[in-house]
Amino acid sequence: MCRNIKPLFNFDPPATNEEIHDAALQFVRKVSGTTKPSKRNEAAFERAVDAIAACARELLDSLETSQPPRDREEAAAKARARAAVRFA
Repeated sequence: MCRNIKPLFNFDPPATNEEIHDAALQFVRKVSGTTKPSKRNEAAFERAVDAIAACARELLDSLETSQPPRDREEAAAKARARAAVRFA
């Protein structure tokens, strides 16, 4: 999985459409092997991003859990701590 795609489920506040779009964009970039499509492939690239973002939104809206929502700031702090150890 691409390192830039972050978990989006069960956070308070919930994932925004922008976060979901960014994750879809990263996925399409990874699958296509390019960060910027050619003009010829730009429309297909954008359609794929939009379709994956819509599927991801549908998935996140339909998932259920008995766990309380996680705090975004706390999760970000843990990620920064792991990165500091990893890249120190």
